[in-house]
Amino acid sequence: TAWTIPANQALNLNPALEYALVDTERGLLILAASLVEKCMVRYGLTGTVLATVLGEKLGGLNFRHPLSRVDAGYDRLSPIYLADYATADDGTGLVHSSPAYGLDDFNSCVAHGLTTDDILNPVQGNGSYAADFPLFGGQNIWKAVPNILEALKNAGRLLATETITHSYPHCWRHKTPVIYRAAAQWFVRMDEGEGVFTKDKAPKTLRQMALEAIEHTGFYPENGQARLRDMIANRPDWCISRQRSWGVPVPFFLHKDSGELHPRTMEILDQAADIVQQGGIEAWSRVTAEEILGAADAPHYTKSSDILEVWFDSGSTFWHVLRGTHSNAHGSLGHHDEGPEADLYLEGHDQHRGWFHSSLLLANAIYGRAPYRGLLTHGFTVDSQGRKMSKSLGNGIEPQQVSQKLGAEIIRLWVAASDYSGDIAGDDKILARVVDGYRRIRNTLRFLLANISDFDVAADSVGPDELLEVDRYALARASAMQDQILAHFQVYEFHPVVAKLQVYCSEDLGAFYLDVLKDRLYTTAPKSLARRSAQTALWHITQAMLRWMAPFMSFTAEEAWGVFAPGLGSIFKQTYWPLATPDAALLAKWAAIREVREAVNKAIEDVRTSGGVGSSLQATVTVTAPPETHALLAGLGDDLKFVFITSQVTLVTGEALAITVTPSTAPKCERCWHYRDDVGHDPAHPTICGRCTSNLFGEGEARAVA
Repeated sequence: TAWTIPANQALNLNPALEYALVDTERGLLILAASLVEKCMVRYGLTGTVLATVLGEKLGGLNFRHPLSRVDAGYDRLSPIYLADYATADDGTGLVHSSPAYGLDDFNSCVAHGLTTDDILNPVQGNGSYAADFPLFGGQNIWKAVPNILEALKNAGRLLATETITHSYPHCWRHKTPVIYRAAAQWFVRMDEGEGVFTKDKAPKTLRQMALEAIEHTGFYPENGQARLRDMIANRPDWCISRQRSWGVPVPFFLHKDSGELHPRTMEILDQAADIVQQGGIEAWSRVTAEEILGAADAPHYTKSSDILEVWFDSGSTFWHVLRGTHSNAHGSLGHHDEGPEADLYLEGHDQHRGWFHSSLLLANAIYGRAPYRGLLTHGFTVDSQGRKMSKSLGNGIEPQQVSQKLGAEIIRLWVAASDYSGDIAGDDKILARVVDGYRRIRNTLRFLLANISDFDVAADSVGPDELLEVDRYALARASAMQDQILAHFQVYEFHPVVAKLQVYCSEDLGAFYLDVLKDRLYTTAPKSLARRSAQTALWHITQAMLRWMAPFMSFTAEEAWGVFAPGLGSIFKQTYWPLATPDAALLAKWAAIREVREAVNKAIEDVRTSGGVGSSLQATVTVTAPPETHALLAGLGDDLKFVFITSQVTLVTGEALAITVTPSTAPKCERCWHYRDDVGHDPAHPTICGRCTSNLFGEGEARAVA
């Protein structure tokens, strides 16, 4: 970067490196000792090392600018500073320092006492040297490079030139190289309680207030707190000005000699706001200094052309939204002296450095606290291999196409089923799995609605004390499930809810409770206590389940709600269904029963696979169980066979659990499909059993448990 050499003001050496004084045909050179041989080859010189010394001994020496022999404008003494970023990886071990054009150079020079007023900054905003700059005034910096090299050659200070390829900043829009250039900017101070607009020194610094606010903010996921805390703790002062053509103007007028703000700046800010409100941002750009300051002051002041950085814009949204369009969202928002407060800000995890960050600083600067109670961060969509979705890779998912093919419900469910704290993977296979999960939940819902279609809760509901035990267990299980779901919702965790709801539908309901219930729903008398008890439980489960799924299966929940509770408006105006506190003892009892049932099902399946039985109802099961388990199962009485979905169960006391399955020798009832010895006991109904006869024509069977 030869264009920076005219603005050189220092050299940096590493205090821990060894440097050599080398005698060459071009004079004495100071080089890193480990680089002497390499430099001699590069420069085409021969040299003799006269002495070596650690870099720390060279700090404080001065040198003359290499162009001092060509133009008196460069005849200045500059210091040698010590800096760790000078290395012996390549080059000479010495780093030329132009503090106006490199952050490391700037920090090093300022740390050694150079003031910002002393920093040479001849490159103007148009990329050219100032017109009065010695030798290269008015020249574009890139076009001036050959002239700079020629001037160094004429001064006898050019040892060699070469073209190298290295990483260099480029404009993200135009793809052209850009340069670092020191410029006067406006900053928000992080560690001082006063500034140009401060009347009284603040008791706490902005950094202190922001860090305290973070401790009172909820983070979802929790690791976001440490991330934002570290950024606030380690950030420099906030540079809020930019030199661009379009944006929110910084309506300042600066004195041409002192650089001080106009004494009426606070009034001018209000004037500027009125002008922009009436004519838009471009109206301010047309306003002259004389129109604002008057003929007497205008010649002495320069109108700033700076704009506010965009994060200042976005960070101030709480002021406009929560005091404007959403000022009555909830009661606390009305207390503007304390500052508006949102329940939640949510955005991608990159916004810890952006919107979350600037919002926190601005709100603390104004109110002394955060503008939000909680921050939620999410990842971004990637394909199944973790690659960012892009048109060039052809791995993107078009929401419109998915919506047309699978329905918008699937898109929402896909997002809800994904752990948004990381990146969210999506492709056709993943969406197909989401569809399978959706169908499982929807089919469960259809079963519930179908089996309570003739149920009038006002006339048919069974009280808690009359419910069969397995129905009470099902409600206790639903209540425990609801407690878990609401706990997840409270901290904005959706994917565990989707996963648990799918397991609940497939295992708690489909594989157990609804499976056990079918016999009672289909074979007992329509208005019997046994059937109404089952329907009462199903009715409460449906009430709860529709509310659980509403946030992520919104269309399905609303559709089902219209069938389940016609005339009661939208489900989204409902609150969560009140379920009794889960009975821990009952849950533990039935968890143990279900474990035995799983063992029975496995034993029956083994026999069925070998052709011994056609279905579980054809099986006669003998369960040998330890005393405690035997007593647990015996307590279910004759209803145990309904829990196991077999025609007959015999219990035997033994040391360990063992299950024997044999095919029933009894005839099959064509109505309930149970194998019973009393099939055909009534000549009028030769194909059905005594249980069905009673349920159809008599008092009906009595059920106590299942």
